[in-house]
Amino acid sequence: MKLINKQERYTMKSTLKKLLPFAVVGVISGATTVGTLQYFGHSSNNGDQSYFTTAAPNTSFAGMNTGVVGDDFVKAAKTTVPAVVTIKNYQSRTSSRASEQDLFDFFFGDPFGGRGQQRQKQQQTPDNMPSGMGSGVIISPDGYIISNNHVVAGANKLEVVLSNKKSYIATLVGTDPNTDISLLKIEEKGLPYLNFANSDNIDVGQWVLAVGNPLGLNSTVTAGIVSAKGRGIGILGGQGKATNPIESFIQTDAAINPGNSGGALVNTNGELIGINSAIQSTTGYYQGYGFAVPSNLARKIVEDIKKFGIVQRGFLGVQSLDLSNDQLVTSYNQQYKTNLKVGSGIYITGFGENSGAEDAGLKKGDVITKVDSYDITDFADLSMSIGSKRPGDKVQVTYLRNGKEGTTSVTLRDQKGGTSTRTKADLSVTEKIGSEFQSIDDRTKAYYGLNSGVVAKNVVEGGEMAKAGIVDGYIITEINGKPVNSQKDVENLLNKFSGTAQIKYMDDYGRNYQRGFKMP
Repeated sequence: MKLINKQERYTMKSTLKKLLPFAVVGVISGATTVGTLQYFGHSSNNGDQSYFTTAAPNTSFAGMNTGVVGDDFVKAAKTTVPAVVTIKNYQSRTSSRASEQDLFDFFFGDPFGGRGQQRQKQQQTPDNMPSGMGSGVIISPDGYIISNNHVVAGANKLEVVLSNKKSYIATLVGTDPNTDISLLKIEEKGLPYLNFANSDNIDVGQWVLAVGNPLGLNSTVTAGIVSAKGRGIGILGGQGKATNPIESFIQTDAAINPGNSGGALVNTNGELIGINSAIQSTTGYYQGYGFAVPSNLARKIVEDIKKFGIVQRGFLGVQSLDLSNDQLVTSYNQQYKTNLKVGSGIYITGFGENSGAEDAGLKKGDVITKVDSYDITDFADLSMSIGSKRPGDKVQVTYLRNGKEGTTSVTLRDQKGGTSTRTKADLSVTEKIGSEFQSIDDRTKAYYGLNSGVVAKNVVEGGEMAKAGIVDGYIITEINGKPVNSQKDVENLLNKFSGTAQIKYMDDYGRNYQRGFKMP
């Protein structure tokens, strides 16, 4: 499985081509026990955050036996194609990391039959050529565009090309690696756009169309059915770029190929039910399995980004085990000498700090079976019931304890235990710049010949540190000409700073760099 836009890269590695990903949902922390619930009509103490439009609630869908399905496809295609755009990602050579190409081969293998490494040596991306290309969907007449996070990651310039070939330089409004969603904006009015449909209303077997720009073939439309719902494929957390991944994909057999990333999955009315994001393939190309972020989740994410500047996410605050996963259950039984049975539901193994679930009376050993009206059979279901809620929202959790069913009301909290929404102004320095920092000892400093330094960790993809070329393990020695030896030093130097910050750092090979970034 792979984020499909990576096929559009101009250089590839073959180092990891024979490896295969092994993605499972493990015993997760309170920070990851989250997911998504339908956004439309849910009760929230934060009110309706809607800006982007939704489809009419009485919309009907074409069934498999529809006599005029061909006409439905034509109408849907005519509606959708003008609203789907090409996104070109331009990166500086220093920010285009080789590890991204390694990840391509990790998930796909080397489609050049072992010549990927040789090809990279022979061909480098010119400065005026995009490093990658994907798709996006216009969701408002004033130029807001939804796409995937991995389509825009690492870009220092984003170009949007409409179906009529008109081109714009886009502003990146915000991203969310945990759902692989991004929001862009171009300055234009009167644009064609798609309405969000309620993705909770789709059915397995329903006809759908995928629209995007695969393999450089603009405005390509393919048709298929919804093959499954609520798929968790382990791709977001598996690549190490999502700290609290939310996966509950719509699976479709509509042909999706590299370049379709960020494109539209629509029903036969031409309404947006998903954002195409990934494929499952042994070759890197279509083999019958594509995955899209449900529109309910996607809409909630972009609403948050537009209104607050950041994604608002509520958490139950539990550590848990997916009882539907026999391998995890077996491993847990062996490790903790228990005798849990494979079945359905989420088994609570512990609680995080400031846990709303613990305060509501849930206990270790309880099995979560329902959240509000949603049955919980596996972790993907839990994701569909929590993640698009905001801090302060309340959910009714049904659970089993010693064979008896109980229900309790849980107030969701953010990762710091808060129950109110936050904006960018409320973020800490490390949250704003997208990295945490760890002090290094004198022995390490002496080894590298340094008088100061902190190690970057938990670098957020798309954050200011990542844009400056910094990855986990790089050593930051100075900020704005001042030495740094602790995370507190970094926070003190940047806490009230505005403008362009200068940063000096050293990579894994001992090479020194100086870069800058505009303080958010």
